Amino acid sequence: MLRKIIIYVVLAITLVITSYFLFVYYASYSDGVRSGQLIKFSHKGVMFKTWEGEISQGLSGSQTFSFSVLDKDQTVVQELKEFEGQYVKVTYKERYRTFPWWGDTKYFVTDVQKDKSPFN
Repeated sequence: MLRKIIIYVVLAITLVITSYFLFVYYASYSDGVRSGQLIKFSHKGVMFKTWEGEISQGLSGSQTFSFSVLDKDQTVVQELKEFEGQYVKVTYKERYRTFPWWGDTKYFVTDVQKDKSPFN
């Protein structure tokens, strides 16, 4: 009897943990587009190297949008490297949570396009 209870408890805990990771992996909170000057893009981290960037959305640089890029999106990584310092439009997904090996933010860029600056 005690053995069955332990098995059910272990199965329930495993199901809860698996459900949590599946939810974090597949669910997104929102998606959208932001534009601004790409002021930073780097590959950083000690244990997990992640791609992180920032877009300035104001004249003084006081409004910034921080984002991450998944390693699997290598075309986006290459384009962001090329567009650094230029005005860009990024498409992103906001997630409820993130894993340490994904990135520092909850915003994940999935596409980037060079855009015309409204300040010129």
